[in-house]
Amino acid sequence: MKYAVSTLCFTVLVLVTAAQQTFTNPLLPAGADPWVIQKDGFYYYTHTLGNKLVIWKTKNIAEIDKAVFKTVWVPPDSTLYSKQIWAPELHFLKGKWYMYFAADDGKNANHRLYVIENSSPDPLQGDWIFKGQISDKTNKWAIDGSVFKYRGKHYITWSGWEGDTNGRQDIYIAKLKNPWTIKGARVRISSPVLPWEKIGDLNDANNPPHVDVNEGPQFLANDKKLFLVYSASGCWTDQYALGMLQFTGKRNLLDSSAWHKSTEPVFKQSVSNKVYAPGHNSFFKSASGKEDWILYHANAQPGQGCGRNRSPRAQKFSWNADGTPNFGQPVKAGEVLQIPE
Repeated sequence: MKYAVSTLCFTVLVLVTAAQQTFTNPLLPAGADPWVIQKDGFYYYTHTLGNKLVIWKTKNIAEIDKAVFKTVWVPPDSTLYSKQIWAPELHFLKGKWYMYFAADDGKNANHRLYVIENSSPDPLQGDWIFKGQISDKTNKWAIDGSVFKYRGKHYITWSGWEGDTNGRQDIYIAKLKNPWTIKGARVRISSPVLPWEKIGDLNDANNPPHVDVNEGPQFLANDKKLFLVYSASGCWTDQYALGMLQFTGKRNLLDSSAWHKSTEPVFKQSVSNKVYAPGHNSFFKSASGKEDWILYHANAQPGQGCGRNRSPRAQKFSWNADGTPNFGQPVKAGEVLQIPE
């Protein structure tokens, strides 16, 4: 469940010295559900704007404010996908670009996943073609679609409802027949069952009094280990945080028993650093391929919820001796960081 965000782009403080380039978080003062992918020496970035899909292109992720950007798709009026466009992701699959996003007709219960396609080498060029809804046979509420290739096969994961009533968001996974078609049944691999995943009281007449949330799933690989990092608890709470599943099976990602959940959040608010409700992340490699980075949104003050105050932030992370990621804690706004190597 998400709320409207600002459609404005702002500036980010980028400090450049003779010795090195540095930057400070946040990258932009507004921009929820940030996503970035690197290809052919460029970073392509997008975030939730609510009413359209926009892509930014830059060689330096810390200079998103200076990046070339283009509105690549605006939905037609009066359709099931004309409003509340959330969590866009850009993927390059089988020689073409695809953007996945959630949208509805103004009624949250009608949120579903959709995809557009572009055959141009540069996603800011060429024509974007609407491929339609991407769904399994249940056609239930769905947001936050993300795609990943594992052992030569493509999979999609998302946040969805088991039935037709709001109250709990689970994480599902399914195989892809092609980039716009799901093959077979969806499989639930995570539900909000731990106390820190179930913080979600609402004071909203249009929604239930409480919603348990698992959303924003993102695959992360390290050598032969595979993880799925997701956002837990309501984004309207300061306790919105990242949880993690680890795949412990052999090959079958659709075996729900093969996904092991961490008992504690792997990335959460830092009151001392004044970073609240960090979540809905993506991952990227530095240009050299030597560094791993997490991109996420967060609030600068407590109680700011799911609105336009959420801003995109990036920081480098490391790996523990057992091969699991170590995200540390969210760095404070204004702390000088080196740009990705």
